[in-house]
Amino acid sequence: MGEVQIQFDPSSLILINIILAVMMFGVSLDLRAEDFRRILREPKAPVIGLLAQFLLLPALTCLACWALRVEPQLALGMMLVAACPGGSFSNIMTWMARGNVAVSVSMTAVSSLAASVLTPLNFTFYAWLNPHTRALLTEISIQPLSLLLMVLLVLGVPLLLGMMVGRRFPTLTLKVEKPLRIFALLVMLVFVGLAFSRNFEQFLQHFHLFFWLVVAHNALALLVGYGSARLARLPVADRRAITLEVGIQNSALGLVIIFTFFPQASGMLLIAAFWGCWHLVSGLSLAWLWSRRTALPAPAQEVTP
Repeated sequence: MGEVQIQFDPSSLILINIILAVMMFGVSLDLRAEDFRRILREPKAPVIGLLAQFLLLPALTCLACWALRVEPQLALGMMLVAACPGGSFSNIMTWMARGNVAVSVSMTAVSSLAASVLTPLNFTFYAWLNPHTRALLTEISIQPLSLLLMVLLVLGVPLLLGMMVGRRFPTLTLKVEKPLRIFALLVMLVFVGLAFSRNFEQFLQHFHLFFWLVVAHNALALLVGYGSARLARLPVADRRAITLEVGIQNSALGLVIIFTFFPQASGMLLIAAFWGCWHLVSGLSLAWLWSRRTALPAPAQEVTP
């Protein structure tokens, strides 16, 4: 796929970085130190979920890409998505699925903060470990420290600032949190939509290559989350939370990384962009199914989209 030319304006990098930072700021307004302390008091479910998120999913993704000899750019896109933290929509989906929202929120808080280090580390490690992607990674000559700094600036710093603002100005937070998150999401969707429209021909031409990869990869992520929770004999509500937390990835972060460091890697872009659409379909479908099949006690904490 190296010959496919993706139309992208480098000046848009500043905009997409700001969008992601605003999204993380909006998500973290509702986070509290209690979300982190909860893991210390009841560590089993969040720890199982985080191990599935940052250890099992990236490793299995790398193994699958190697075994199936996935085209290097597509494989890099899959490994990058697998290295990203859980997406913010996992919380509302867990609530819809009558899962344990407290576990979901705790995992989101810790994974978003840990991703500042673990996302660059996992991506570069597994991309180097896979012999099919190692050459491409070397050819691109990515600087791990630059990647680490970028993720820290668009993920870690806004998250900490959002928590500080949410704690200091709780009344203001209640008023602006939901509109801010919706606004940032809509702007991101418009941005991705414009990118797709400018490259619609390439999208259709290679749809058959990345569609099933994304569907299978997302199914793997959901199964890794559910299987880990099931093997740990966690309650049903915890299983649902972990399944959705691992299966819903922050693909927006993946897009930012691609546009910054891999602007000509069309395969990576197609994987991450379609992941961002498909995991909403699969996650909402699973949440709807679970909400109808079993009536669990209502979660103690509700979240707003």
